[in-house]
Amino acid sequence: MTSNAPGLALPVTDAELADRLRSRMGEVEDALVAHVQGSAAYVTEAASHLMEAGGKRFRPLLVLLAAEAGPHPAAPEVRTAACVVELTHLASLYHDDVMDEALLRRGADSANARWDNHVAILTGDFLFARSSELTADLGPEAVRIQARTFARLVEGQILETVPPAPGADPVEHHLDVVAGKTGSLIATSARYGAMFGGATPEVVAALTAYGDIVGTAFQLSDDILDIASESDTSGKTPGTDLKEGVPTLPVLLVQRSQDPADARLQQLLDPAVTDLAADDALHAEALGLLRAHPAMTEARDYVVARAGEAKALLTALPEGPVRAALEAFADVVATRSA
Repeated sequence: MTSNAPGLALPVTDAELADRLRSRMGEVEDALVAHVQGSAAYVTEAASHLMEAGGKRFRPLLVLLAAEAGPHPAAPEVRTAACVVELTHLASLYHDDVMDEALLRRGADSANARWDNHVAILTGDFLFARSSELTADLGPEAVRIQARTFARLVEGQILETVPPAPGADPVEHHLDVVAGKTGSLIATSARYGAMFGGATPEVVAALTAYGDIVGTAFQLSDDILDIASESDTSGKTPGTDLKEGVPTLPVLLVQRSQDPADARLQQLLDPAVTDLAADDALHAEALGLLRAHPAMTEARDYVVARAGEAKALLTALPEGPVRAALEAFADVVATRSA
C-alpha cells in the first residue's frame, strides 16, 4: 500500500493498481497526441493547445479504473474509449471558453484569446469529430451512448445560459445544468470502462449511475469551494463565481430563502441591484455573509449525501482495490467541500 499515487487524478492506494493505471494512462496520452493531429500544422497547433496546457485527465483515468472491474481491463477498446471521453471533454472546453469569454484556461491563454472565437469554435468541432470517429470504431452501441451523452452535455450548456422556466425552482435548474454539463460525460466514462473491460451488466449499470452522481457532486463541491476556500490554499481567487454572477448552489439556496434576516445578503446577490465585480468592498461583504450563512452547511450536506449515494452503488463490485479507489474518490468529493 502507498499514499495516493502521484500523477493520478483519483486516490488510488494500491501500488500495483496505481502502476497499471499510470502505464495505461501513458498509452492514452500518446494516443491523444496522435488523435489531435490535423492535415495542416495550424489545425494541429490549435487542437493541441488545451491538451498541452495540462489537466487532470480524470475522465480517461475513470475509464481505465472502471475497466478493472471486468476481466479485460487492458482491452484495446478501453484505451480508445478513454480517448473518446477526453477528446469530447477538451472539445467542450473550447466552446465553454467562447461562451464565457474566458481569457485563461489551465493557466494558459484560452484558444479564443490566443486566436479568436471562430478558431476556438471550429477547433472544438474538429475535436468532437475526432471523438466521433473513434467512437465509430467501438460499435453502434457506443455510438448511441456517445450521442446521448453529447446531447445531455450540450443541453446542460444551453440551460446554463437561460433562466429557469416560470415557476421552476432555480436550485433544481442548476442541478440539471450540472448533471448535464459534468455528470453526463463522467457517467459515460465509467460506463465505457466497465463495458469494454467486460464487466457484468449489473456492474456496468452501477458504475454508470455512480459516475453520474459523483461527477455532479464533484462539480457542486466546486460551488462551495469558490466561496469557502482561501486563495493561498486553493490556488483560486475566492468568490470568482460570485463576482462574475455565476449561479452556484449556496447562492441559489440563499436567494430562495424567506428569512427576513437574509435581506441584506439577497440584495448583494441580486445583479440588478449590486455589481459585485465593480465594488471590492461589497464583494468582500457578500463573501463574508455567505461563508457564515446556513446555506453553506445545507450545500455541504447535499454533496455529502450524494457522495454517500454514489458509494452505496459500489456494493455491486467485489471488495478490493478497484472498489476502494472508487469509494475513496466519493469520500474526496464529500470532504473537499467540508
